[in-house]
Amino acid sequence: MTTDELRENERHAEHTPRLDWAKLAPDAYKAMIRLDTVARQGVAPALFHLVKIRASQLNHCAFCLDMHSKDALAAGESVERIIQLDAWQESRHFYTAKEIAAIELTEAITVLTDGFVPDEVYARAAGAFEETELARLIVAITTINAWNRFGVSTRMVPGHYTPGA
Repeated sequence: MTTDELRENERHAEHTPRLDWAKLAPDAYKAMIRLDTVARQGVAPALFHLVKIRASQLNHCAFCLDMHSKDALAAGESVERIIQLDAWQESRHFYTAKEIAAIELTEAITVLTDGFVPDEVYARAAGAFEETELARLIVAITTINAWNRFGVSTRMVPGHYTPGA
């Protein structure tokens, strides 16, 4: 291989994180871990993974995308459904009606710059989930959004996460 060919195939160097917020604010990190543990309760694991991945896509959190995609794959989620999630509106046939209601609600709660969660989106979610399930889903969506904000603001580095480690 020539020097020019080598340069074309070189990857960019990893960025460095801005700071290690978990180390510098351990009580907040531990509280987030507890919240994440509670957020999992009452939400089907496959749905939980889809919500985490979709919110992370919307928030451009590369660290969380890496982590939650790997977790979903390790839990048996298909590559196809993960890949299609960013284009779910054109790929509805990969998801159940309940999953679509959760994905729509995830988008509405995550992207609040347009105002509030639209009544029709909330109504579809309320029709797909029992009230307790819906409350837990909202907790899960809110929690991943908080994680995303930590990841994006501190520039956590993707690529090193191993499920179950």
